[in-house]
Amino acid sequence: MAGVELCEPIQLYNILNQARKASRLAERNYLCLIDARTKREYDESHLITAIRMKQDPSGSYIVPPSANLEYVRHCVVYDGTTNLLVVGDEMDDAAQEADEERNARFGCAMLCAMLLQRYTRFPVQVLRGGYECFTASYHFLQTQKIFWMPRELEDVLPYPVEIVPGKLYMGNYIQACHQQIQKDLHIQAHVNVSEEVDTFFPDDSDQVLHISVPDSPEADMSPFFSDICHFIDSHTSHGAALVFSTLGISRCSTVVIAYLMHSCRLYLKNAWSYLQRCKSNIRPNRGFVQQLSEWEARLYMATITNISEPGY
Repeated sequence: MAGVELCEPIQLYNILNQARKASRLAERNYLCLIDARTKREYDESHLITAIRMKQDPSGSYIVPPSANLEYVRHCVVYDGTTNLLVVGDEMDDAAQEADEERNARFGCAMLCAMLLQRYTRFPVQVLRGGYECFTASYHFLQTQKIFWMPRELEDVLPYPVEIVPGKLYMGNYIQACHQQIQKDLHIQAHVNVSEEVDTFFPDDSDQVLHISVPDSPEADMSPFFSDICHFIDSHTSHGAALVFSTLGISRCSTVVIAYLMHSCRLYLKNAWSYLQRCKSNIRPNRGFVQQLSEWEARLYMATITNISEPGY
């Protein structure tokens, strides 16, 4: 069996907002999001793309026939308020208990996860805090829509990924120009590392730092790393900042890694790994990777990360 693990709200937010050419929600084997609440609660509102876990007349949960569990990369289950994770012997004990006792002890999401893990290749994730906690921070990802056509999912505009909870986001130019996204995420400042002009804040505003550089191995962003870090720190003390480039893959990920190394005191390899968990398709060009290595040596008086290893 694949096992069960807790999923933090920020993790699910970032899972829901991954994109390649289109939203990854359109990929059949990417995400199976399961709502273990009652039908009434589900019909009132649920998370985008979530399907409801039904029960048979005896109260046992039924695996949704539309869930392609054997191949899906992320299987996430939520109920109203789950904070509990059980493992090992507790799962075995739960199988012996009556339905009422199990429900009281473990909660609906955990019971669903214990069933679903028999069919998945990857651990089933249970959302910490459940629907209530998640929607308190991300109310804009709830819906009443039940059926989604593939084309509708392709057209979903993902939000910028969240790097530091409630403080720092990373995205692309289209997201930076979208007024509702700025409002939903309480964005107070932009770091624009594209060559395009910011259309949300005036370019001469103290709320935008525009570093116009091409996405080229010959371009040098390292002279701006220190100013960018100080700008982000000064604006995230009372709001959130968005770092963006044209596609949100190379230049902005370079800047965010530099920030994590500076302000979160991470080595390059750790900052890279952390950001990759937030956004799976980061790809700084080779020139920027070299500049990050030099930034690491400057911050820590030594080169810790071997950028010749695969993955950089």
